[in-house]
This record gives sequence, structure tokens and C-alpha cells, in this order.
Amino acid sequence: MRADTWRGRAKRFLVASLVVFGWAVTSAQAQESGFVVRDMRVEGLQRISEGTVFNYLPINIGDSVDDLRIQEAIRALYGQNLFDDIEMRQDGETLIIVVRERPSIEDFSIDGNKDIKTEDLMESLRGVGLARGRTFDRSVLDNVTMFLREQYYDRGKYGVVIDTAVTERPNNMVRIAVNVKEGDRAKIRQVNIVGNDNFAEEDVRANFELDTANWLSWFRQDDRYAKEALSGDLEKLRSYYMDRGYADFRVESTQVAISPNRKDIYITINVHEGERYTISEVKLVGKMVVPRPQLERLILAKPGDIFNLQMLTSTSELMGYRLSEEGYSNAEIEPVPELDYETKEVAVTFFLDPKNRMYVRQINFNGVDQVDDEVLRREMRQTEGSYLSSRLVDRSKIRLQRLPYVEKVEVETTEVPGSPDLVDVDFDLEYRMPGQFSGGIGYSESQKLILNGSIVHTNFLGTGNRVALQANSGRFSKLYSLSHTDPYRTINGISRTVGINYRDITQFTSATSDFSTTSAGATLNYGYPISEYQSVSWGLNYQRSELLSSSNSTRQSQQWVANNGSPFIQDVGNGIVFFGTEFDAYELMAGWSYDSRNRALFADRGSSHQFFLSATVPGSEVEYWTARYNFTKFQPLFGRWNLMVNAELGYGEALNATTALPPYKQFYGGGPQSVRGYKESWMGPRDSFGRPYGGNVLVASQVELIIPLPDKFSSQARASLFFDIGNVFNSGEVDFTDKLGSPVEYKPDFDELRTSVGIAVQWLAPLGLFRFSYALPLNEYEGNDRFYGDEIERFQFSIGQAF
Repeated sequence: MRADTWRGRAKRFLVASLVVFGWAVTSAQAQESGFVVRDMRVEGLQRISEGTVFNYLPINIGDSVDDLRIQEAIRALYGQNLFDDIEMRQDGETLIIVVRERPSIEDFSIDGNKDIKTEDLMESLRGVGLARGRTFDRSVLDNVTMFLREQYYDRGKYGVVIDTAVTERPNNMVRIAVNVKEGDRAKIRQVNIVGNDNFAEEDVRANFELDTANWLSWFRQDDRYAKEALSGDLEKLRSYYMDRGYADFRVESTQVAISPNRKDIYITINVHEGERYTISEVKLVGKMVVPRPQLERLILAKPGDIFNLQMLTSTSELMGYRLSEEGYSNAEIEPVPELDYETKEVAVTFFLDPKNRMYVRQINFNGVDQVDDEVLRREMRQTEGSYLSSRLVDRSKIRLQRLPYVEKVEVETTEVPGSPDLVDVDFDLEYRMPGQFSGGIGYSESQKLILNGSIVHTNFLGTGNRVALQANSGRFSKLYSLSHTDPYRTINGISRTVGINYRDITQFTSATSDFSTTSAGATLNYGYPISEYQSVSWGLNYQRSELLSSSNSTRQSQQWVANNGSPFIQDVGNGIVFFGTEFDAYELMAGWSYDSRNRALFADRGSSHQFFLSATVPGSEVEYWTARYNFTKFQPLFGRWNLMVNAELGYGEALNATTALPPYKQFYGGGPQSVRGYKESWMGPRDSFGRPYGGNVLVASQVELIIPLPDKFSSQARASLFFDIGNVFNSGEVDFTDKLGSPVEYKPDFDELRTSVGIAVQWLAPLGLFRFSYALPLNEYEGNDRFYGDEIERFQFSIGQAF
């Protein structure tokens, strides 16, 4: 193909020379002094306009032309790579330019490429002249072949074969087809490091990306040669020695040999280890825009330490971050080591150039139109008009990420043209479904027609307010609740939550039920931020309740109804008597929370503490108090692997004449959000019918190893391996019996904590947060003729609110 190209060029040169020579002969015969051009016309044009030709032609009407001018004109037109042939003729005083245009590229295709995406190749090939609509020159094919061959050589595919085909199309167009046969990537057969005397080769190469074939190579692909991977490994080699004191280490040469069949690679790296150096002095010079002592405290390398390049690099990064907090985001800190080859010591000098202090002109929010600008702007810690602080920008990003209706946040600072000290801060946000919506209709023999529905919207009308509505209605069960949360009720960030609820469960009329609860209440709660990460809350909850039991009820429910509140007896005839109680409860609530997580859902950094305390107002008909503590910690391990530790503790007690916590205030354990592998809410004390009663003591903890997922799924799903432990206990407020009717206790006991291991998956969908888990209980109690055993449920699934 290259020979054909040269023959084509030689032919065009010969034709041009003959044309010029013929013109010279004709001109000499007709008129020794040439002629004056009075008119010009172009023949042979198809796609190119006459104006384009005249624009490149160095002859104008009125010019005198001779042999030299004609030669210059032909060379000028050939130089534009638009024509395959050019001929000039004289017709009286008219100059005629006869051309044959080069074809245009109508289309081109690439087939057979697997290692490199077609889109990436299309973009890169534009740089070598292959693009739709461009003028076709056969030399372009040589450039394409050479470019593709270099790309595949860099990936270790030395057996690549590239074929090109040109198909002529109507209207002087061509279609180009590029076919790639990639072949196999050359495998590394041997890696030798020559000159390493102080460290074993297996230690030096431990972190190399490239390696010889091993039993994991089929998965890790580390025996496949690539030029970029080799460059990275050479840098790792240099860092290995530099971080261990060898300040004058260098790679002297690298040889890569390819076998004749182009399938095997042999790599030889020659190194000069040098001597081990210690640090003799550390200095900091430059313009100190931050107090020198603050920067000096960030210096990790101290005199007397073994030279460590990583320490110097980390020190530069720490100083750079500290300066960026004060607006010097373009600061340059360069550590310069000076080696004393005789004493084997290094004097390190950090040169500091803070550059200009940067100020923020505007803060822009892109990608979301469903949220009021004020809602996003109130989360900002970086403000317009102040100097740019990396710490405040990072904190602003995290606060935006923690909004339940924001999927993803990217931030970028852009310099303002013409203003070297001004930047715009652009937050690119991706909107997330702001809540969950669900509904259903059903029918059962006992409940008859059942209707249910719920709505949770965390960005109501674009205001950032949370509205939750739930309605469940059946013949014997009704539940209605409505709540509204304004996270910024005041400019100081005081939040307010208002809620009302009504509950009427009257299943005692069915054959299988034994207890009835009717309650209505209202809640008012305020929260106040005391720092960037901490807040306190306080509020009041009112509950009007009516509880009913019958002779078919459990002994525990009968005892509580008969001894608390305002008991009453209701005789409905036919020997059926109901025992009930009514009471009003006024609860004072207080809480404290600390939250440094980087996002509210699927966090992978930070921690969370929550402590809530509630107690009835003295003098209430039923008196009690409860406390609950939740702890969550995310600990990065390596790469994108993280460890999550979660703990939940709960405790409550009755006060004064109240005998025990109300049944609806008991704690329950087991299930997807507690100890997985055990049936939901079935852990702990059993009533006289063998069903879960709950307890006034809760202990539960989960430890999860979070498995990295691809980026496109990480904000919507999570997978983990877990270990759960916990149980529910009763400190003695309620009397329980075993299957034989003998007293039994459920007091807190470490040996009674249940454990399980398993795998879990969470997925955020429009209907809510789907939780799937499969667990293996480790110490379940099977039970016997006297004692109730644990209820096991290995696979569990639930849908809950995410926000």
C-alpha cells in the first residue's frame, strides 16, 4: 500500500511537471513575455466551489502570468490536498483551470475491535484525517494503519493485523472499511530485575500490576503485557526504594523483548539501588500566608528519620489542603531534596508559593429544576463573595449529598476569564425520586374489603419539606397518620415536625384475636443544630388510648388492662365479658444526635449517634419512660471495601403505680432490621399463648462488610456480608410462664444473645427500600416440651421507608 501511495504521488508530480512544461512551451511559442489575465474560469468542479479555488490561487484578474507564475499556482493548488490532477490552459486572455477533485469520505466503519471501544477509535482517528465529509487521500490509510497498530502494541497485542478497503460511491464519494484482527495479547514469560541487592525480587515486585503466569492470571489478567502497566510498575519500583531511604535510586534501562511468534514477552529492568540516606534537615521557605507553626506541624519527615518520599509527598498534600482552606487553592508546595553523597544525608526544603488568594463570584446548581434554589443554597457552607475554602466546599457537597432527593453531587471550580483571583463554584446534581408511593386493595373473610396506601415525599412542592401520609382501612383494623417536617422552620436551622395519628384495631371480635387497641394522638417536635454535626430535639406527644381484652386474651394483656389506667368491664351478653382501660398519656421527648455521614442513604464514611429519651408528664394516668440509643460507624478498609458497625440499645420502665410499659411501647427484636435469620419481632419473651409479647430491654448489633458495586449501582443498591447479635429481655415488670404454666424469666443475660451470619442486599426503588437477606443462625434454641424455641426464618424480605 505504501508503494502504491508513492507511485501515486510520483505520477501526480510527473503530470504536474508535464503540464507546466507544456504550458512553458506553448507560452514560449505564443508569447515570450506571457499575457495579462482578463478572465478566469474553472472546469471539472463537483463539490468544491469556484470561490474556494480562486481563494487559494495566487493569480488575480489583471495579473501578468508567465511560466514561473503558472508553476507557483499549480503548486499552491496541489498543496491544499483537494485535487488529484490540475491543468492550466490559455484561451485568448482567459486563464482556464481544469481540475479533478479528490473524492470525499462518505462513511467509514471499524470492525473486529474488542479491546478499544469504537466510539473512542472514531474520535481518535479524526486526528489522523479519517472522518466523514473530509477529502480522501490514500496516505490517510497509511496513517490509520500506523495509528491503530501503535494503539494495539501499547496493549501488548503485537500480532494485530489491520486491513483497509476503499469502495467508490456515486458523486465522487468513497466508503472506507477498516477491519481489525486483534489477535492474542502477548503474555509475560519472564520479568528480571537486575541490580537489586538489598531486597528480594519477590518483595520488590509484590505490588506490580504485571506478572508472569500464575494460577490467578485467568482472573486478574496480570500476565498480559501493556505499555501503560509497565510504566506504572516502574513508578511503583521507584517508590518502593524511595520510601525506604534509597534517595538516589534510579532505573537505568528497561528492555522488552518479543518472541518471534509475537506471543511471549521478556522484560528486563536494570536498576541502581544506591545507598540508604537519612534526613539531616527540613526547612520551609516561601511566603507564609498561614502561620509558620501551623504548617510546620504538618511536616511528617523529621531530622534523623530514614528518607521517605511518601512522607514528603503527604506533607505537601497536607500543606496544600491547609492553604486551600484559606483560599489559596492554587498553591504550589514542592519538596526539594539535596543529597550529600559523602555523609549519605538529605536536606529537604519545602518551597511554598501560595499564588493568588481565590474568591467565589457565584455558586451555581446544575441538573435539578425540581428543587427551589433557596433549598439548595441553605445547605451551603461556602458563601459567595468570600474566599474559596476547600473545607467549606467539601462540607457543602456532603450536605447536598445527604438530602434524600439528591442522588449524586459533583463539584467543580471554574476560573472567571479576565479575573485571576475569582472563581465560580458549580455543583452538578443528579435528582433522585423524592419519596415512595404505594397502594393496594384486598379482601379477606374476616376483614372484608381492605384498602391501604402510603405517600412519603421529601421534597414537597420543591420546598425540601417532608410530608408522609398513611392510610390502612379494613373491617377490624384502621390506621391513619399524617406528618409534616420543615427542616428549616427558622433561618437558624430549627426544624419542626407536626403529626397526627389514629389507630383502631378491633380484631378481638374475630375467632383468632385476643386484644384491641384504639388510640389517637398528636406530636409536636423541634430540632436545633448546636454545631455542624450535632443537634438537639425536644417535643410533646399526646396519646388517647383504649385497650380491650377478654377471657380469651393472654394473661399478660388481661393483667395490664386490669391494673393500669381507668379499668372498666363491658358485658356484651351471651356470657361474653370484655375488660378494658382508658387513659391519656402526655409524653415529653428530648434527643441528641451526631451525624458525620457523607450521605443519608448508602453512606460509606462517617458515623452517627442518636439518643432519645421520653417520659410521661407526672400525674398522667399511665406513667413510664423509655430511652433508645443508636450508633452507626463506617470504617474504610482497603480500596472500596468498607466495614459498617451498627448498635441499638433500648430500655424502658413503668413509673409509680403503673405496673409495666404499655404493650405498644414494648421493644421487639428479630427480622431484617434487627437480628436476621430469626422471625421478625419473635425474639424474647412469649405470652401465655406462645406469641411474642416484647420486652423492656433491647440489645442488637450488626457488623457488615460492604461489598463494592459498580459506580452506576452504588447509589441505588448495596450488598454486604453480615454478623448479627442481639435479643429482647424483660427485667421483671411482666410475669411470664412456660408451656407448662410454670414461671419463667427473660432477664438480660449475655449467654442468651442470639447470633447469625449471612448475606444481604438492599435496593432503592420507587416503592421504598427493598431489603433481602439470607442468614444462618449460629446459636438458635430449638425448644422442648417446656420452653419455647426460637422461630427461624432464613430468607427475609421487607419494604421500608428510605427517607
